[in-house]
Amino acid sequence: MLLLLPDTAAYRYLIKGDKKMSRIQNAFNAGKVFVPFITGGDPDLATTEKLILRMAENGADIIEIGIPFSDPIAEGPVIQEADERALKGGTTTDDLFELVKRVRAKSEIPLVFMTYYNPVFSYGNDRFIKNASEAGIDGIIIPDVPFEESEEVRSVCHKYGVDLINMIAPTSDERIERIAKSAEGFLYCVSSLGVTGVREHITTNVGAMIEKVKKVSDIPCCIGFGISDTEQARSMAAVSDGVIVGSAIVRMVAADGAASVDKVAAYVRDMKAAANS
Repeated sequence: MLLLLPDTAAYRYLIKGDKKMSRIQNAFNAGKVFVPFITGGDPDLATTEKLILRMAENGADIIEIGIPFSDPIAEGPVIQEADERALKGGTTTDDLFELVKRVRAKSEIPLVFMTYYNPVFSYGNDRFIKNASEAGIDGIIIPDVPFEESEEVRSVCHKYGVDLINMIAPTSDERIERIAKSAEGFLYCVSSLGVTGVREHITTNVGAMIEKVKKVSDIPCCIGFGISDTEQARSMAAVSDGVIVGSAIVRMVAADGAASVDKVAAYVRDMKAAANS
């Protein structure tokens, strides 16, 4: 039986038997996970909230929320344009903290912020992570903070019980095992070189990269960048603990705006089923 600790805890855990685990850890206990990404505030905050709740209802195990930023260097044009739309619509970091609080009142789905370091630094490391934790965020991904330079942010994350989620790529080579040993929550395994975006074929030997991780750590590994259809989800899940999809979903939102919620929910349901087939 799963019980929830009181909401007054800075970082809420699930209790299963006598084992304490975070919401993120618990997500990996029931098979392969599916992690959809959406840009917060695209096309508007109300739609973002609806998308999160409907994705949670339709099989999402962890949801990644992008904080819109004017210079998202790791993103391809689909997510760059979503960031621009959200910023033009007036979305702020404080808006997203409040949105997470509203979602938390209705759902215990693990939530992860994806952001760049500039918004964190501008807000203040301590204040940003504290507010994220209090809102109900479980983890944070900051792709432009290299592992070797992450200790300042990591220490603040530890203070407030937020997982700083590391990324590894095909070019990480000898760094993979070192990063894996310190990884928290899950490890984001980048399937392809370059920026985010839908790819027709994924040719990188991601399995070999994950094998290196598993030699030194039992941290779950999720593959992202380029995955867009059920066949890719199935093949990538076969060599990992789960898959992450962003651009394919953001493209649906770009096409249909507030009317995309049903379509995205159905897509999440199909991708979750494929990952576990």
